[in-house]
Amino acid sequence: MAEYTVTVSSTLQALLDGKKYSTLKDVLVTMNPADIAAVFEEMKQDRLPVLFRLLPKELAAETFVEMEPENQELLIHGFSDAELREVLNELYVDDAVDIVEEMPANVVRRILAQATPEMRKDINDILRYPENSAGAIMTTEYVSLRTGMTVGDAITSIRRTGVDKETIYSCYVTEARKLIGMVTVKDLLLAQDDETLIDDIMETNVISVPTLADEEEVALTLSKYNFIALPVVDGDGRIVGIVTFDDAMDVMEEAATEDMEIMSGMTPSDKSYLYSSAFDLFKHRIPWLLVLMVSSTFTSIIITSFETALAVHVILTAFIPMIMGTGGNTGSQSSVTIIRALSLGELEFRDLPKVVWKEIRTALMCGLVLGVVCYAKLMLFDRLVMGNLDVTAMVALAVSATLAVTVLVAKIIGCMLPMVAKKLGFDPAVMASPFIATIVDAISLFVYFGISSALLFR
Repeated sequence: MAEYTVTVSSTLQALLDGKKYSTLKDVLVTMNPADIAAVFEEMKQDRLPVLFRLLPKELAAETFVEMEPENQELLIHGFSDAELREVLNELYVDDAVDIVEEMPANVVRRILAQATPEMRKDINDILRYPENSAGAIMTTEYVSLRTGMTVGDAITSIRRTGVDKETIYSCYVTEARKLIGMVTVKDLLLAQDDETLIDDIMETNVISVPTLADEEEVALTLSKYNFIALPVVDGDGRIVGIVTFDDAMDVMEEAATEDMEIMSGMTPSDKSYLYSSAFDLFKHRIPWLLVLMVSSTFTSIIITSFETALAVHVILTAFIPMIMGTGGNTGSQSSVTIIRALSLGELEFRDLPKVVWKEIRTALMCGLVLGVVCYAKLMLFDRLVMGNLDVTAMVALAVSATLAVTVLVAKIIGCMLPMVAKKLGFDPAVMASPFIATIVDAISLFVYFGISSALLFR
């Protein structure tokens, strides 16, 4: 895909340099809006206004939605009021809201000034809902049908109003705006005749979500039931909008990206990598690095407190990185698995005993295998092959036993902390690799020196 984008970008650049605008337009109108936006990202910014003005207005609006906020802002500054108004008139409300949320205040004022009164009202209504809620990601442009309509009336209504709706496949039957049922275009087309009442063919057990539902829960609901759209209702059961599957995909992508950043020890960023400055990256990375650095000093305190024992058996120092690394890796395996299950709704806090018991059994098997392999490696390779006589049977036993116990402890901590974090209202992703590794490092050292003291310093 990247090679395709670069190739098309080079072609458009050549046509633009040759001022072959007619050919340029012919090429652009054959492309998907997302592909055009990707190609625009490769072009010099001073060329974007020229290319954008070659697009038909509907294609231009769809392309505009797919572009990065930085390029959207650049184009808005270059638009005349008439051009901006034309683009806004082609946008769906939820797309317009997304753009408004990304723009600086001066640009937002200009956008709202050029929007129609109806769109301006819809944008302001959606912006009142809390961030990351169903109300904040819904669109108010849905097909609404009245109870008592015939199939023929419904189809006529869809033909008359459907052009401005984000989706017409799922139609919602209302009475005084209260959601009564749902009917699909397929149901209407396959009805016996045009005089059939939609009340007789509609689905009355409609799954909906409240306006304040978490956006990730909404996305999971859409995924679970394979819906194209999901109605959003207020406290009185009145439909106020719908969330479409493309919005749900955006939510899931953002959530996955955010979790990856948190799990890697970074503050989530709302900018793509190429549009983030070095200072932006610094701001998102340094807080966690400082926290982890300070917390890691506890391991040095533990090592210092056992320096007398280490002076007697210096060889023990050589195995500290392996033990800490294995513990961190083991804990991360469990935490990532549990975080994913929590994000997919597969686990609840009440499942904690089952999860811990399963991880204990897994840890016993992993610990046994790692301990046996470690003991064999130390005795056969380190002592016999490498000739390191400091690696005695008791040293090997201490290291191997520590490894097995560390795996057990890391698995338990790795599975428990994300579930406890979610129960307390925190993002489970916080309890991922860096945080788990820091905790396990400290505990593994206590275990290591405890076992070593029991076996070697009696």
